[in-house]
Formats: sequence, C-alpha cells, structure tokens
Amino acid sequence: MPDVSREVTLEDIQGDEELIAYMEMGDDYLGAIGYTEHGLRHANLTAHISGNVMRRLGYPDRDAELASIAGFIHDIGNCIGRLDHGISAAMLAKDALYRLGMPPREVAIVMNAVGNHEEEFGDPATPIAAAAIMADKSDVHHTRVRNPDPAAFDIHDRVNYAAKRSFLRVDPDVRELALEIDIDTEVSQLMEYFEIFLSRMQMCRRAAATLDARFALVINGTRLL
Repeated sequence: MPDVSREVTLEDIQGDEELIAYMEMGDDYLGAIGYTEHGLRHANLTAHISGNVMRRLGYPDRDAELASIAGFIHDIGNCIGRLDHGISAAMLAKDALYRLGMPPREVAIVMNAVGNHEEEFGDPATPIAAAAIMADKSDVHHTRVRNPDPAAFDIHDRVNYAAKRSFLRVDPDVRELALEIDIDTEVSQLMEYFEIFLSRMQMCRRAAATLDARFALVINGTRLL
C-alpha cells in the first residue's frame, strides 16, 4: 500500500496495464467458451452508464467516479474463471487499486460493488454498487454476440442478437431508471428475454430501490414493469 493516498480516477484505471491484461484475458476466455463480449466495449459502456446514473440522481462527483471505476473493472475476474467472477474481480482489483494510491475506504467500496454485481447472489448495498449493477445489466445488444452462425445461436445469443437498441434512461425528476430495449421478435420472442433475464430484472429493481428510485422496463415501446 502506498504511503500517500490520492483520488484515483477512471482514466487511471483505463490506462493501467495490469487491469487491462486481466480484462483482455477474461474476454478471451469467455470467447473461447462461447460467451458474449465482456471486453473493453462492455467495460467502457458500463463505466459511463454507472457514472451517469449517479450524477443524474444527484450523488457527489466522487461517488460517481467510484461507480465508474467499479463499472469498468467489474468483470476482470473472468480471467480466472466464470464461477464467482465478481468475487475474483474484487480480489484482483484490491492490490491494483492500492498500488494506484486509492485510500482503503474507497478500495473497500469498489470491492463491495464489484463483488456484488452477479445476480446469482449479489446485493446492491450502496448506491455505488447499485449504479454499477444497473449499468452492467442494461447492456443487452446485438454487437455483443460473437457467434458468426445464427443457425447455431443458443438462447443467450438469440436474445442479445435480437436487441437492436438498449438505453438506460435516468429521470431525476421522478427518480426512475427505465431500461428501454428494442427487440426484433423475428429473431427472439419476448418470452425468451424474460426466460434468461428475469433474475437480472429483479436485481435491477433492488438496485433502483437502493438509489431511492424505481425501475421500469420498456420493450418495443411498451412498458412492462
């Protein structure tokens, strides 16, 4: 741990060779076992949305920066394996964050956010964790599909490939987080979306509540939640 703490920024994280190596290895591994993209595109988008959620809802700028940092590194644990990759990511991030000069309290906050982003067991205990969760779960998009053969798509490929647009709309006036998705129903039926993403949507509702907001789901212009 360095003797002097400083305000580590998202830019510091994005330029860190160690963290980028973890992310790239994780994305390579997931690609090899048939998962959708979890690399720099997903990381940068999650970071951007995390910070935007915090700022739009009136949280301090530093909290928004920590949410962006957590959003950027949340998947680096995939370089070890898919199982419990949130916990792996938190532990991998710890030493890197200390090395960069982040104070212990902020390291703990980021570790908590990263370690709780998986819907199987994660809980959004802080607004920073909740913003990172909302950002991660809102990235449903056809560009994440790596399988070049539509005939060989599994249900996850189909649902992501059918999502032609996704956008997390933050309305600070009514404190609503609305996930808007346009789905090509000729590629995937709406029921398939709920079949694989119901637990994610339930987690989004808990995350929105932690942010003192409500969650809405709008698919093809129709409000479903």
